[in-house]
Amino acid sequence: MDPKITCVAPTRSTVGEGAVWDDCENVLWWVDIPAGIVYRYDPATGENRAHEVGEPVGCLALREAGGMVLATKSGFWFWDPETGEKTAIHDPEAHLPENRFNDGTTDGQGRFWAGTMKDGGDPQARGTFYRLDPDLTVTAWRGGIWTTNGLAFSPDGKTMYHSDSNARVRTIYACDYDRETGTPGAVQVFRDTNGLPGRPDGGTVDAEGCYWQAGIEGWQLYRYSPEGAVILTVDMPIEKPSKPMFGGEKLDVLYVTSLGVPDDPKQPEAGSLFSVEGLGIRGVPQTRFAG
Repeated sequence: MDPKITCVAPTRSTVGEGAVWDDCENVLWWVDIPAGIVYRYDPATGENRAHEVGEPVGCLALREAGGMVLATKSGFWFWDPETGEKTAIHDPEAHLPENRFNDGTTDGQGRFWAGTMKDGGDPQARGTFYRLDPDLTVTAWRGGIWTTNGLAFSPDGKTMYHSDSNARVRTIYACDYDRETGTPGAVQVFRDTNGLPGRPDGGTVDAEGCYWQAGIEGWQLYRYSPEGAVILTVDMPIEKPSKPMFGGEKLDVLYVTSLGVPDDPKQPEAGSLFSVEGLGIRGVPQTRFAG
């Protein structure tokens, strides 16, 4: 295997993250968190259009009713990228002004999961994972996390993955998932990444049930078997890949966001969006938020 890696959107963003493939329009949505920008990348034209949200935005999900749901510095919002209109849903951490949302994804039933973290200053383990249900109820699940990350669901929806990226932890977790109620079961260690060059950042799954991790600070991506063994490593031209997401009309192109590393001649495109082609692996469609 000799994958072709291309910088497709040379934004050199500060914190590129949150990639989601829109299988109706065949475009990729992604964010620059601190800049409060949502990007729309169209592979057919090469256009990477920037939309300003007005505050740090951690992640997003497409919505069945149209538009998107965002998880930002100030909580959950509905957002229309055409008009820029934002409608507040709920801010579960209004009492924690130094926190913001980070990584997120939807489960197979259209619930939106997203996690928070302390933004800037000395790190603290005060991040929490939240579930936003289609009726707009917000439920806190697991707290005491340094850096919430890696949210993804197995293709059958029965396993939930998440991680803590902080260097003190650098662990990916898995738990059984009740698809009917949206309730995770007992948390188990899926993979302790000590010993790998990269810490666990954003994640996704492929159609074969394997979990993909962006190895931030390790210049690599990792593909894990359902048992947690590394079965494929992809070397990247950037030190801090942050979120992999399958896209393309056949879901066989792996898009990768990244963090900027200013003034490093070894990685002048750090912070940009990359595509990885030729893997011979397909992803799974991303469910839209049902609310």
